[in-house]
Amino acid sequence: MGNKVKEVLKEAFLILKEEGIERPRLESELLLSFFLKRDRLWLFKNDNFEVKKKDEFLKLVKKRALGYPLEYILGKVSFYLRDFFIEEGVLIPRPESEILIDEALKTIENIKNPKIAEIGVGSGVISIMLALFRKDSKITATDINKKALRLSFKNACLYGVEDRIDLIHTSFLDEVEGKFDLLVSNPPYISTSFKLDKNVLKEPKEALFGGERGDEIIEKIISLAVFRKIPYLVCEMGYDQREYVEAHLKRMKIDNFYFYKDLAGLDRGFVARVSE
Repeated sequence: MGNKVKEVLKEAFLILKEEGIERPRLESELLLSFFLKRDRLWLFKNDNFEVKKKDEFLKLVKKRALGYPLEYILGKVSFYLRDFFIEEGVLIPRPESEILIDEALKTIENIKNPKIAEIGVGSGVISIMLALFRKDSKITATDINKKALRLSFKNACLYGVEDRIDLIHTSFLDEVEGKFDLLVSNPPYISTSFKLDKNVLKEPKEALFGGERGDEIIEKIISLAVFRKIPYLVCEMGYDQREYVEAHLKRMKIDNFYFYKDLAGLDRGFVARVSE
């Protein structure tokens, strides 16, 4: 095939389609836009433009075709209608986590100047969105991944909320002092025996796997919320973990809780009133 935009897009489309990429046309356009540093609309208006270094572009396409995440190639991820920086070594945010933010905002809607803690901040999208929606909030966010913390700070600066989010390199809330109104987390909750798609396996394992059953870290977070006497907990979980999570909530003497579902109608998280 030739080197014109329309020809290069067709070649990229065929490569991605052959390897079973779900949205080959869209992704070929996104990749070429990224490569040429132009937007997608420009591609349509300039379909006869000669693409220089076509072979370099096709290397990117083949990398994606082999299962390397598109977000890592582009260096950005869309979340809650905003773009955030993302890079290899940090978990890619999923649309399901937008529901966690909605639930967290409902939970603290009547609390003035809420103090929020997040365990496992990752790229920072949850804490940043909470800070944007609640400009009176103060957030402390932790992670064991130093790369994630650096990326979170970069994203916080992008949206001008870096002065309201304290980023701490630690496990859970170890050595983090103070009282909080709300604890939020999208923790690792996949069972170590679960077979993941090759695309997902490129992401950091410590941000994916939660133990032999998968809900072990969730149980620790629930227990921690009780120990620290944090009034509210909003936490994401696996679609098949409701029974175990509910049992642990009850073991910890938490009676006021509910589960919320994702857009597919599957259990995706819970909201708990931990202490008065």
